[in-house]
Amino acid sequence: MEKRKLSFWQIWNMSFGFLGIQFGFALQGGFMSRIFQTLGAGKEDIPLLWIAAPLTGLLVQPIIGYMSDRTWSVKWGRRRPYFLVGAILSSISLFFVPNSPALWVAAGFLWILDASINVAMEPFRALVADKLPQSQRSYGFVVQTLIIGIGTWVASNLPWMVSQFGVSNEAEIGIVPMSVKVAFAIGAFVFLASILYTVFTTDEYPPEDIEEFKKEKAKKNNFIPDILNNIGSMPTTMKKLGVIQFFSWFAFFTMWSLANPALTEHVYQTPAPIESAYNMTDNIQAEAFKLANTQFQESSNLVGSAMGIYGLSSMAFALLLTLYTSKRNINRKYVHMVSLMLGGIGFLYMNYASPETLIYSFILIGFAWGSILSMPYAMLSSSVDPKKMGVIMGIFNMFIVIPQIIAALGGINYVSNLLGEAAINAMTVAGISLVIAGLCNFLITNKNAISYQEEN
Repeated sequence: MEKRKLSFWQIWNMSFGFLGIQFGFALQGGFMSRIFQTLGAGKEDIPLLWIAAPLTGLLVQPIIGYMSDRTWSVKWGRRRPYFLVGAILSSISLFFVPNSPALWVAAGFLWILDASINVAMEPFRALVADKLPQSQRSYGFVVQTLIIGIGTWVASNLPWMVSQFGVSNEAEIGIVPMSVKVAFAIGAFVFLASILYTVFTTDEYPPEDIEEFKKEKAKKNNFIPDILNNIGSMPTTMKKLGVIQFFSWFAFFTMWSLANPALTEHVYQTPAPIESAYNMTDNIQAEAFKLANTQFQESSNLVGSAMGIYGLSSMAFALLLTLYTSKRNINRKYVHMVSLMLGGIGFLYMNYASPETLIYSFILIGFAWGSILSMPYAMLSSSVDPKKMGVIMGIFNMFIVIPQIIAALGGINYVSNLLGEAAINAMTVAGISLVIAGLCNFLITNKNAISYQEEN
């Protein structure tokens, strides 16, 4: 099928739902560890509590990709039904996460939240490849990244923003502050509203041969054999991209799970107080604990705001690429390589950053984030069968979640402890991992993946 080129606003509309998805991811990534710490988790326990996120992605994304490839509704299309179901479930979960009364409840809601976000997110990647001709793939994924950058910056600043309007940032022991609860409630609304915008402003192409599609769909569902067959026959370029993705996502999972304890301790000098270290029956010590906890909550707001900078710089990065790729091809390989290595430098600089200079780390990390969200998918979409785009995108995300599972099961703690016990060592590990990911781009040799050239 000859796919027509779309205008900027048409691509914007089809990608706008990612604003809500990124609200969910940014609130989760920026403040879930803070919620865990508030409910009593030690920093060494946090990566394991985060295992819900990658594990649900490993299970959900290939399934949703496979199902969406085999779905077609004249009214709702192929991918949009999954956007909508995921958005409803995610919005409900976002509302309840910060209201969790205990640590195990918060961990359980994280499972539900991440599964729901994955239901909504995976088909968005496939939609870009469904709708756009090869020559616009880089452009389409970069526009997605622009919207993601906006969502990351706004959502990461929400607790700080609402506290500026007088919403309390203080709470009793074991209670999440109201500023965080209000931020998550806003995120729930934005998630649903932005997905609805995409659902009602974007149509989809029907299957090229509808009769053949119906016959294929009517066949016995061989989900597991089909998935295994696609894994076994994945293109060489996809395998090489998987190596890059492994080190990239190991780094970012490390940031999401441990940036709050690392930076509140190392940069702001206000680590989360441990209740057992205080005699809570003594009024003076009880007040000292309360003061230390308030300082931790305030510095956690500042860490969240600083993390929002990587969304802002990824947005600027995406804007520049949007302007460039709207008219020209780019060398995706070298753009991705340089961006990842700059992000690695950003993580390493955290060892020397002050509260005033921490933003420079996240500016550099934003370049890596903007590239991670666009370049691998643009390279992949030029290397696979378009009829299997959903399931291939789902399988490709295994290269995202497997490194996160390894990190959560002790990989981060083991590697960072080789450098010492300080929490900031985890950020050093993230930096080294991103530099390795950047160098692995030398593995990519497929010319069509590196820079698609239209045939004359």
